[in-house]
Order: sequence, then structure tokens, then C-alpha cells
Amino acid sequence: MAEKGVQLDQEKFQTSPAEDCYAGPEDVACDVCTGRKRKAVKSCLFCPASYCRDHLQPHYDAPPLKKHKLVEPSKSLQENICSRHDEVMKIFCRTDQQCICYLCTMDEHKGHEAVPAAAERAEKQKELQVRRQQIQQRIQDQEKDVKLLQQEVEAINVSADKAVEDSEKIFTEMIRLIQKRRSDVKQQIRSQQETEVSRVKELQEKLEQEITELKRKDAELKQLSDTEDHSQFLLNYPSLSALSESTYSSSINIRPLRYFEDVTAAVSELREKLQDILRDTWTNISLAVTEEDVSLSESEPKTRAGFLNYLQNITMDPNTVHRYLLLFNGNRKIQFIEEEQSYPDHPDRFTDYNQVLSRESLTGRCYWEVEWRGGRVYVAVSYKNISRAGVKCVFGINAKSWSLSCDTNGYTFYHNYIQTSLSGPVSSRIGVYLDHRAGILSFYSISETMTLLHRVQTRFTQPLYAGIRFRSLFEGASAEFLKLS
Repeated sequence: MAEKGVQLDQEKFQTSPAEDCYAGPEDVACDVCTGRKRKAVKSCLFCPASYCRDHLQPHYDAPPLKKHKLVEPSKSLQENICSRHDEVMKIFCRTDQQCICYLCTMDEHKGHEAVPAAAERAEKQKELQVRRQQIQQRIQDQEKDVKLLQQEVEAINVSADKAVEDSEKIFTEMIRLIQKRRSDVKQQIRSQQETEVSRVKELQEKLEQEITELKRKDAELKQLSDTEDHSQFLLNYPSLSALSESTYSSSINIRPLRYFEDVTAAVSELREKLQDILRDTWTNISLAVTEEDVSLSESEPKTRAGFLNYLQNITMDPNTVHRYLLLFNGNRKIQFIEEEQSYPDHPDRFTDYNQVLSRESLTGRCYWEVEWRGGRVYVAVSYKNISRAGVKCVFGINAKSWSLSCDTNGYTFYHNYIQTSLSGPVSSRIGVYLDHRAGILSFYSISETMTLLHRVQTRFTQPLYAGIRFRSLFEGASAEFLKLS
């Protein structure tokens, strides 16, 4: 059986003359050939050398050489030779984690933990196998994830196609309704136009008839006036001098040259309301379109520098500010004073509580900082459609707002009538981080370091607005949205 095995190994290297060629620049050359060298077909790790078919034959014939380890031709055999002793490195030094020869164990590696390279290879092979199994398991897990993601892609595409189709139908219906209303308004205007013109023309004809009659009467009176016979004049005067009052002139009320301007104004008002509706609802539609799975959301920053990458510059909306609050510094700073300000009436203005909302709407990921002074100040976020009067408008005392109360004694968080006492270093600067899509709202105490005071995990259904509120007991309290860049 051994001879048969050798015969099979030899047969592998019996090649045709066309294949049995000389070594090129990229080939491993036979180390035994003289003159022009042939390509090596095997390398021996024990010799160490590379051999062509002919010079390899002793490794199959000589019993001592049969025990040598033959591998595919390699150019790196010299890396297996000890540069110090010129011996094959068959030993592995675990102390220094390197291959050495047997002479190295007697000098520079004397006393080190050394094992045969084959034994170390066997150990490492086991570790390698474990790693391969781990990698293969990860490949399987990730392939499952890829399939799940592919299914999600398909579900997204189906859902998107349906949403486009449905929204097209809805918008088409809306356009049809608007066109119908446009046609109705046009028809009503034309109908009223015809009625009014007919009425005016009828009155005009009657007036023209009266004018004709008056002219005839005037001619008779002129003729009577020109009569020289006094008796004849006095005889005819009673019948001609009586003049009936005009039936129409006194009832005619000529309007200014504006007839259907009220209709135009009403249509313009409708347009403005529609624009407001489209503006407010568009953000909600956009949020619904771009909403992502929380599991795919990026993690919250770990440093203040990381938070500042999402910096949102904020100003306060003068149309929302309560009349006992004074805005200044480019609408970034606000102060509570007991002197009513002459702000104009506006439906967005808070009327019962000393608070204000930002001009900017907040979506996506954003971060801002508030510097507060004096008394008690509430740093808040809120939906825009929060009430403007009554207890329901107070930040944190409803489901539409979240509020952090700050004073020298500490912090309290409010949301939907629930208050939560918080611990943390008192600081005059508060950092607020919002990841709208992930539903994360975090409040930080800012000093030399950032300390998390409270984190909210929820689902935001509308754009948010930054808010500030003051307690009425503390005149002079102030808060400022800091401009950090």
C-alpha cells in the first residue's frame, strides 16, 4: 500500500513536455538545478529547499526523506531558518511568542517555555477553529439580518407605493373639491352679477321714462310761462304747476365702486387659512414620512463637543410671549418684570402664565443650552398646539409639554400632571438634547462636566418648540438661549 501511495504521488508530477517548463520571474525555482532552473513542484520545510519534479524524487525514494514535510512551492522558506544559528526553526517559544531553532533554547531562550512548533500549531489550530465557528455563526446571523432587511426593503417599497397611490387619490379629491368650490363661486358671482345688472337696468329704464315725462312737463310749463294772456295763465296754472315727487331717485343708493370685493376678500382669507393648514400639517406629514425605527437611530453623544455637533440656535417668538415678560438681546434673552408690556394681541400669545415658545420648530437631532438666573425658571419643550390660556397651557401640566424646574434647591421634572424630583449638581446652565425620531429628550446640568439630570423616552407626534416659564414670585428672573457658535 505504501508503494502504491508513492506511485500516486509521483504520478501527480508526471507532466507533459509543454507543462514541464523552466522557472519564470514569478515562479519558485528549484534550488538543486544548475544552469537554467526549472519550476519547483514542492518545497520541503525540513530541508528547507524547493525541488523540481526530478530533484524531488529522493523525497519519495529515500526512507529518511520520506518523513519530511512537503508543501506547495514557497518563496518564503528562508523565513523558517534561524538567522543566528542557520537551523530550521521547529520550536515555538511561548515566552517570547516566536519561532526558534533547537540551539536557541540553549542560549538566548534558555529557561523559556518552549514547545514543538507542531504542538503550538495544534493549539492555535483549535483556537482558529473556534474563531472560525464564531465567524461562521456571525455570518449566519448577519445573513439572517440581511434577509430581514431585504424583507423590510420590500415592505417599505410596498408601503411607499401604496402611500403614494393613496395620497395621489386624496390630493386629486382635494383638487376636485377646490375646483368644484371655484366653479360654485364663479357661478354665484355671475348669477348675482346678472341679478344686480337686471335690477339696475330696470331702475334705469324707469328713471329715463320719468326724465322724459319731466321734460314734457317742463315744456308745458315753459309754454305757460311764455303766455301773455293773464287770464289764460291763471286758468291753466293749477293743472300744470302740480309736480309729483320722484318715485325712484330718493330710493337709489349708489354704492362705492366695489361690488364683489368682499367675495375676493373671503376667498383670500380661505387661501390664507389653507396655507396655514398646509404649513402646519406638512411638517407632520414630513415627520411621518421620515420617521425611522428607534433601533436604527444613532446613539446619544458622550461629550459636550459631541452634543455641540447638533447645536440649534434658538430665538423666542414675540407672538407667544406673555405681557409680563421682556424680550431683548435679539429675542434670545427674556426677563420677568412686574410691568405689563404693550405687545399686540395675537392668537398665539400666552395670556395667563409667564411663558414663551421659540420661533424655531425642532425636529431631527438638536441640542441647545439655557442660562438661567434668579428664582425659579422652567426649561421646557412643547407642541405648538398647546393651549394659550388656563391651567392646561402650563408647561409640564399636560401631555403636550415637558418641563424641567430649576432653582437653587435642585430640579423637578414635570409632564402630564406628574412631577419627578431629580438629583444632580445645581448649575445655572442647562443643556437640552432632542432626538425627535428616536423619541429621546435629555436634560443636562452643565458646569465643568455634563451631568444627566433626566431622560425621556417616548414617541413625539409633532414638531417641538423650546419654551421658558417663570414663577410670578420672582421678579428679575431671566433666561437666555445661548449662542454658542
